[in-house]
Amino acid sequence: MAHKHEMIVKPFSDVHNKGGTILATLLHDPTVEGLDVALYMDGSASMEDEYGPRGILAKIGGVRNQVEPQMRWMLEYLATKDKDGVLRVAYWATGDGSQLEIVGDLTGKDAQEYKFPGPQFYGKGTVMLPVLRDYIAYFKQQAEKGARRGLAVIITDSQVYDASDVKAYSQQVAKEISSGRLPRINFVLVGVGDQVDEEQMESICHEEYPGVGHLWCHRVAERMEEMAELVAVLVDETMTVANGGTIYDDKGNVLKRYESRLPAVLEFQVPPGCTSFTLEIAGQKFTQPIPDEDHHDDDDDDDHAPQPSQYSGGYGQGGGHHHH
Repeated sequence: MAHKHEMIVKPFSDVHNKGGTILATLLHDPTVEGLDVALYMDGSASMEDEYGPRGILAKIGGVRNQVEPQMRWMLEYLATKDKDGVLRVAYWATGDGSQLEIVGDLTGKDAQEYKFPGPQFYGKGTVMLPVLRDYIAYFKQQAEKGARRGLAVIITDSQVYDASDVKAYSQQVAKEISSGRLPRINFVLVGVGDQVDEEQMESICHEEYPGVGHLWCHRVAERMEEMAELVAVLVDETMTVANGGTIYDDKGNVLKRYESRLPAVLEFQVPPGCTSFTLEIAGQKFTQPIPDEDHHDDDDDDDHAPQPSQYSGGYGQGGGHHHH
């Protein structure tokens, strides 16, 4: 049966034909082709307790680092969206509050091995403009290497000192995007805990820019443990096609319409004699030949189930790591 797998067209990872019922697993979300992702984690002093003690204290205190598991989860998840599976990761609001400590370019597949003890120097304030400048400079380099879309995920646990600068800079970024000098970028802002200023986040995020729409979106997580899940939900809402997609047979007849976002596994019927189907998403068409019928009904039936390592639970359900 090896010949079937040579016929799988991106963005599908697996296609089965069971008596005219097609099960097609999506490898990744085709709308995020060429996406480059960065993750900026709040490193201000108010976060110190969340990271827990370092060194000898960490070994005895039994106080666990609440941030680390969330960072690992986000990294693994976001890497599935990134074009090369590598994310720029940095702590921000460090030092005097306007500095960044770059953790590095991290891969999703090694996420569980990374340590996130917190920044060297917890910040005395929360200044966000340097994050945006850092991402834009980084993204310009990535765009020269073929990145076609950008996503910066920014986590904060407190009020931002420089909201008006952030807004003014966002305006500039939007102009660059609408004039075609920069590819499309989204900023996802997640506030954690009760020190965040939701009104302030709202005022940064509700802005709509000509030719671009929204640059920002935000949510507030009450607890650190909800952070990764919320990031996943927001990224899915922002990056996937809100209006779903359409599946056609080889004669151009509509077989199925997905009004909202696409599930990870598409299931639909094809008419007898149909040799291929086409998935249309956001004006892009992907035509996939239909493989020979599966005649074996034994245990490898479930090999079309997507693995959580591929991406978490399809698009938009968030925590794929919880439901196996």
